[in-house]
Amino acid sequence: MPKSASSAQAPARGPIDRFFKITERGSTIGQEIRGGLVTFFAMSYIIVLNPLILSGLPSSAGTFIGGGAEANLGGVAAATALIAGLMTIAMGLVANYPMAIAAGLGLNAVVTFTVAQLPGMSFADAMGVVVLEGVVILILVLTGFREAVFKAVPAQLKTAISVGIGLFIALIGLVDARFVTPASGTPLQLGASGTLGTWPVFVFVVGLLVAIVLMVRKVRGALLIAIIVATVLAVVVESIGHLGNVADNPGGWNLNVPKFDGLFQLPDFSVLGQFSIVGAFKHLGLLTLVLMVFSLLLADFFDTMGTMVAIGAEGGLLDKQGNPPKTKQILIVDSVAAIAGGAGGVSSNTAYIESAAGVGDGARTGLANIVTGALFLLATFLSPLVNVVPYEAATPALVVVGFLMMMQVSGIAWKNYEISIPAFLTIILMPFAYSITAGIGAGFVSFVVIKVAVGKAKQVHPLMWVASVLFVIYFALEPIRSIFG
Repeated sequence: MPKSASSAQAPARGPIDRFFKITERGSTIGQEIRGGLVTFFAMSYIIVLNPLILSGLPSSAGTFIGGGAEANLGGVAAATALIAGLMTIAMGLVANYPMAIAAGLGLNAVVTFTVAQLPGMSFADAMGVVVLEGVVILILVLTGFREAVFKAVPAQLKTAISVGIGLFIALIGLVDARFVTPASGTPLQLGASGTLGTWPVFVFVVGLLVAIVLMVRKVRGALLIAIIVATVLAVVVESIGHLGNVADNPGGWNLNVPKFDGLFQLPDFSVLGQFSIVGAFKHLGLLTLVLMVFSLLLADFFDTMGTMVAIGAEGGLLDKQGNPPKTKQILIVDSVAAIAGGAGGVSSNTAYIESAAGVGDGARTGLANIVTGALFLLATFLSPLVNVVPYEAATPALVVVGFLMMMQVSGIAWKNYEISIPAFLTIILMPFAYSITAGIGAGFVSFVVIKVAVGKAKQVHPLMWVASVLFVIYFALEPIRSIFG
């Protein structure tokens, strides 16, 4: 029997294409590979930064992660890359969503500078708190509560979350590249002294301009090409100027020094499994433990919500209500990642907004995650090669993606104050407070307060009430701790 004309013209689709729905989402395998590469380079800094944050102080017990008297930076770096790789691949396979996972910035600082500093606590005990937080948040997903809260958020408030995150990651890019820095008379200033006077900032500017020009000219892989060009330039600049790290030279590179120190290094996985739930109960007591778990949980809960909305909006993956496909699967993997991060001794792992850089370069499916995750796993052996890419070469992608996400601001009804004021607070507080959670919390609470003030309390979804009350408690955690000791 002859084939119909329509079936004869249909393009052949291989198993990879069908499994990840690549053609269905308007993408190609090459596009997904590019997007995965861009996401990895945009967030690979965590392999270097997470060990530095987690080793910023010894615990109150006087030990570092792994129980030693000295920081084990190599072990934490290898475990950071391993857990990020495994959980990013899991997100791709289970949820088919182009959102990578790694140790959460902010969450790791809370673990180091708050939880691990409580009387008698070791890092193993602190990681036990992280594991408990992950278990609780997984239960909330499996019972449907976390997904229900997400779907209760008004669509325009979700748009505001996406726009706010766009500004936030643009600011992250500018700050990490030291294009803007803290100042004595103002919160921020241009460059290190009011001018763009260092070679690393020059590399950032070149990378940003290359990304902008290529994007305007609609060149495929614009962001990845810009990262590669900026990295090559950085290597040349370092080989001539020997600038070193900013810690040793004010005009040096911020974190990674772009030079080759070999390619291969055997990974040290000694920190895996360094957690103790029993110790957390023993040293904290029930009330303090509940407060610690709650503070980690709320940040993790809503950071992921904002991130997956922003990524979905950037990639055109959201439905009419602003929900991504397979929301529950996304949240399950993210919750398991929190447990895995604690059990791996590297703090809670969560969704990374830097994934938007890969989506901005074409990623639309979980295949991009497979690429990103595989590179993280490879990085456990090739950490010297990963370290060649400095912040200044990777962060232009974040600024460009921030612009792309900002374009969604037109979807907010600005003349309707009942939604536009909460949206405005959500948008501005993410970059100004340097916190996705703070922005979402301000938007939620102000939305409920305004609806009550205009006599429309019945229009507020019950779960928005619950979330807003939780945010009020979250914002007041320090006074609560002081009251209960």
